Amino acid sequence: MMSATETGDVRVERVEARLLSYPWDGYFKFLAGTRGHRVVVVKITADNGVVGWGQSLPVPRWSYEVPEATLAVIAHYYAPALAGCDPRDIPEAHRMMDRVVAPSFSTGMPISRAGIDLALHDLAGKLAGCSVAQLWNRSADRPITLSWTINVRTLDELEQEVATARGRGYHHFNVKVAPDAEFDVQLVRRLRKLVPDGHLWADANCGYDLATALAVAPRLADAGVDVLEAPLRPNCISGYQALKRQGALPITLDEGVVSPTDAEEFIRLQMMDGLTIKLSRSGGLEAARRQIERVQDAGLFWLGSGLTDPDLSLAASLALFSAYGLDQPAALNGPQFLTRDILREPLAMDGDVAHVPAGPGLGVDVDEAKLAALSVDP
Repeated sequence: MMSATETGDVRVERVEARLLSYPWDGYFKFLAGTRGHRVVVVKITADNGVVGWGQSLPVPRWSYEVPEATLAVIAHYYAPALAGCDPRDIPEAHRMMDRVVAPSFSTGMPISRAGIDLALHDLAGKLAGCSVAQLWNRSADRPITLSWTINVRTLDELEQEVATARGRGYHHFNVKVAPDAEFDVQLVRRLRKLVPDGHLWADANCGYDLATALAVAPRLADAGVDVLEAPLRPNCISGYQALKRQGALPITLDEGVVSPTDAEEFIRLQMMDGLTIKLSRSGGLEAARRQIERVQDAGLFWLGSGLTDPDLSLAASLALFSAYGLDQPAALNGPQFLTRDILREPLAMDGDVAHVPAGPGLGVDVDEAKLAALSVDP
């Protein structure tokens, strides 16, 4: 992780976190009823003055982590543990965080930890004068194609939603399904007729029971779905094994696969055909890329996704997915829903194609005036 060109001793001087609220537009079930997407921004300053930035994305309707808890665990546990450490030794930083917030079934407070991990990667890259991909001896020069999230409440909304996506240059779609299997089949069938050539990925967010999942998977396949994500809760091990044996659709896991060890175990138990990679769910870039490596070693496929990632987390996701050669559209819907950013230069988009920022670390610069404008009290 450390660059051979670096000299001198560098230590973490301080770790700071603040709450932002990003305005958003449209309808998305995980943000519905909120006035803004609340995100915790992490700033890590080294003793030589170099700064790394990251983001934690606690979404209470998706995970048990909430913004107030993220702020508390960073301020009272992670920041004191990391003070004085070498920011370039990211695996050691994770071991230190494990010591102050112990793992339970898997990594403790992974979404909160992700902001620390991203800021450390950004700082390490800046100290080395290279991108995060180059820290891994990889390049991230391929842009990433994005998919549009379909989350309609009635079938009558679908045609306009697709037209909006088409108008913004999108060609591929991820669609929220579950728990209503009959609605889901009708929705997907209509969607496939509207987008006959696009990649179509159904995400159940663990919303089916086993009987429903086994019954609906062949019907979703017949309606034109390419892959089914997270049909069951991740602790339904025998259920995932049954779906994989059924083989109606390729099955990926998302929720519940946090550490590389989780991925190894679920692969060994033959629960999935592939894995959806979210760096926020995984505790950051370090664990997420290890998950990709485990999946690739097993000969399975992987998809890229996020938690409505704004600017910093989006830049990190693009770098990760490009560096590891993602070959399917990524469900990164921050550009679809969010209407503001905190960057000096916004991320470059050409329709549904997102370009990986160039430059050291995450390749982006924070505009502290924009950051202050979005800051809110917990």
